[in-house]
Amino acid sequence: MKWETKITKMTGVKYPLIMGAFAVIGRAEFASAFSNAGGLGIITAINYPKIEAFRTELEHMLLLTDRPFGINFTITPPYLLKNRSGRTQESYYDFLNLAIDMGVNIFTTSAYKAPKLGTRIKEAGCYWFHKCATMKHAIAAENAGVDAVTLVGLEGTGFKNPVQNTTLVNITMARRLLNHPIIAAGGIGDARGFLGALAMGADAVCLGSSIIATTESLASKNWKDQILNQDIFDDKYYRKIFHLELKDSPIASMAIGHIKEILPIRVFIDNMINETEHILKSWGFRGAMFSTLQNLKKQI
Repeated sequence: MKWETKITKMTGVKYPLIMGAFAVIGRAEFASAFSNAGGLGIITAINYPKIEAFRTELEHMLLLTDRPFGINFTITPPYLLKNRSGRTQESYYDFLNLAIDMGVNIFTTSAYKAPKLGTRIKEAGCYWFHKCATMKHAIAAENAGVDAVTLVGLEGTGFKNPVQNTTLVNITMARRLLNHPIIAAGGIGDARGFLGALAMGADAVCLGSSIIATTESLASKNWKDQILNQDIFDDKYYRKIFHLELKDSPIASMAIGHIKEILPIRVFIDNMINETEHILKSWGFRGAMFSTLQNLKKQI
């Protein structure tokens, strides 16, 4: 079955799946495997303090895949810069210019607003996706000129916001309030979550915690074992996820409740897509293409 959404048409990927931005492990080896499996792999620039190392990584990526991929720029919020090192928009300018020169045309920004980077991305004729935790920030990002907004629900990991909503509320309301493509994130780790996000109005799904325990992931064995063994209904874990104790710690999201074994990323994605197609067929869908751009009745 062929998959068609605003995001697949924009990026040229086979499936409407986007790799999350990962500190430490968001490198070419992992990102290329995701791209080769049909999604949009993401190299996370914060992992490279020096531009020479970033250049080497991009060269490596281009050897590992000929599929579309993107670069993430994680912006450290100003209040955190007072007490620790981090990356500002300005620190990424040379990285952005280098990536554009090397043929990259999809960029994501996250953790904090990035209008200056976004302006440079758009001036170069490239695509800009921004990740937000709240509807207020999503609307602001759309007004700033993004091509797509990633909305992460409270079930997700990463930076939290005191007024953050769940993925269900985020995506259904985003479909009403936003005009640009929407990428759903937060707690999605299986076929039903993927299909449910599309039904709620998303044009793609961002996979983060659910792919950490894959074969190509550069996460340590201990990290992967924690994911495989974590009880997501444990009280302490629950409080960390839903009571804003997480902040920016590396704990995995609720999506890991679906992960029971370590699989190659291609197998993980193939399983998700195959099961999704099985669900669609069980509902009576008989089309050769699933498109969120058309009337569903015309696809049956």
